[in-house]
Amino acid sequence: MEKRDYAAAVAALNTLQSNFSIVDAIRKSGKGMNRQAIPEMIEWCRKIGYEPAAFDRLKPIHIAGTKGKGSTSAFVSSILSQYLPAPTKIGLYTSPHLRFVRERIQINNEPISEVKFAKYFFEIWDRLEAAAAKTSDSPSDVSTKPVYFRYLTLMALHAYLEEGVDTAIMECGIGGEYDSTNILTKPSVTAVTSLGIDHVAMLGSTLPEIAWHKSGIFKSGSIAFSAPQKEEAITVLRERAAERNTALHVIDTHPALANNEVKLGLGAAFQKINASVAIAVAATHLRSMGHSSIPDPTTTSHIELPPEFVKGLEEVRWPGRCEVRREPNVSWHIDGGHTLESIEVTGKWFAEQIASAQTMPSPSHIPRILIFNQQTRDANALAKALYTALQAGITSPSTSPFTHVIFTTNQTFNEGYKPDLISMNTNQQDVDTLAVQRALALTWSEIDDTADVRVLKTIEDAIATSRQIAREWEENDGPGSEVMVLVTGSLHLVGGAIDVLETVSR
Repeated sequence: MEKRDYAAAVAALNTLQSNFSIVDAIRKSGKGMNRQAIPEMIEWCRKIGYEPAAFDRLKPIHIAGTKGKGSTSAFVSSILSQYLPAPTKIGLYTSPHLRFVRERIQINNEPISEVKFAKYFFEIWDRLEAAAAKTSDSPSDVSTKPVYFRYLTLMALHAYLEEGVDTAIMECGIGGEYDSTNILTKPSVTAVTSLGIDHVAMLGSTLPEIAWHKSGIFKSGSIAFSAPQKEEAITVLRERAAERNTALHVIDTHPALANNEVKLGLGAAFQKINASVAIAVAATHLRSMGHSSIPDPTTTSHIELPPEFVKGLEEVRWPGRCEVRREPNVSWHIDGGHTLESIEVTGKWFAEQIASAQTMPSPSHIPRILIFNQQTRDANALAKALYTALQAGITSPSTSPFTHVIFTTNQTFNEGYKPDLISMNTNQQDVDTLAVQRALALTWSEIDDTADVRVLKTIEDAIATSRQIAREWEENDGPGSEVMVLVTGSLHLVGGAIDVLETVSR
C-alpha cells in the first residue's frame, strides 16, 4: 500500500465491510449473535500485541441499549470534560458516524485528526499483516483482518492507549454479551439505556431476550445502571446483574431536568432520561477516581448537581440527534430514528417543535416537509409509526402532518458517495431501482392522500427540492415565514443530509 494518508485508510477500511449477501444470509439464518465473538476478538487483540487487561488503564465506562446509548455516552463525555480539565483526556467511542469515520474515535469531544486516524489505522494494519505472515500455513480462506466494526474497536482502544487517554467511554455496537467492545474486563461503570425491539435476527424478538444480550456488559465489581424499563426487561437485567455479582440501580428522571431547571444541549423531552442516566454514570465514575465530594448516586436518589455537571449537560453536542439548523425560510429538524420506538419519539419531538413554532400565518398553511429513508429495515412500518406519532401530537386544525413527503436513498450526492459514507451492506439493486422508496411512497399515499409524495435518487436532490418548495412559498404566499423540514430514519440519511447542508449552498 503506497499511500498512507486518511483517504487510503478509509479506502482500506471499506474493504472490511460485510457485503449485503453476507449480512442478509446471517439475518435469514436465524443463528443469532456469534457466540465465539469474544474469543475471536481476544485473539485479534493478541495479534496486535494486547491482552484485554491492558485496556483497564483506560478506566472504561461501558454503555449498551437500544435507544439513547449514543446520546447518553455524549452526555457522560461532556460532563467529564468539564469536571476533568486538561491535561486529562476523555475518549469517546461511538457508532455509526455521520459524516466522517473518524467521528467514531473522539478525544475530549473532538474526532481524532485525519493524520492520527491514518497513523493508528496503519499501525493496526501492519501488526495484523505481520501476524498473518507468521502463520503463512493457515488456510487461504482464513481472514487476516477483522470485519469493519471489530477493526475500528481495536483501533480505538490502541489509539486511546497511545494517546494517554484517562477515561474511555465505550458505546456497544449491537447487543452487549457478544459485542466486540465486551472484551473490557474492568469497566468502572456499566449502563443500559432504554430497550426496544431491534436487530431481532441477532438479539431475538422479545424484550427479555434483548435485555439478556444488553446486560452482558455487566461485570463483577462494576456498578450497573439502567434507565426505566418494562418489568419483563428489568427482571432479566436484575438477574443478570446478580449473576455477575453486582447490583442494578434503575435511574428515573432527575428533578432538575424534569422541572427544566437545567436546559439540556439536546432539547427533546426524551433526552431527559438519557441525561439522568449519564448523571449517575459520571458521578459514580468520578467517585471511583477520588472525587469523594460528589454524592453517591447509588444511595442518593437524585444527587445535587455540581456546576460542572450542569455545564456539561447544557453544552453537550451530538449532531443528528434532535438537532435544529436554520437558514433563511427553512428550519431543518434532524433526528435519526431506525426502530419503531425511536421513530415514535422522533415524531413526538417534531410535534413539540411544531407546537412551539411561532409561525404566521397559521401553521396549517405553511408547508411542512418530510425527508425519510430506511433502507434495510421494515421501512413501511416505521413510516406508519411516524405518521401516527405526529397525528397524536399535532393540535392544529391540519389533518396531515406534512404537505410534502420525499423518500430518497442514502446516496449523498448526485455524483455518488464520499468514501466515509459508502455502505456495502445494503441491496444495491434495491437502491438502483428505488424499490424501497417506491414502496414507501405507495404506503404514505394510502395513509395520506393529501400529501405531495415524491421519490428522489439522492439526498442532495431531496435537500434542493425542499429549498425550492420553501422559496416558492416565500415568493408567492408567505414572506418571512419558515418552512419546517424533518429529516429522519436512517443515520446514513441523517449524516448525508448534514454533509449536504454544510457543503452545498442554496
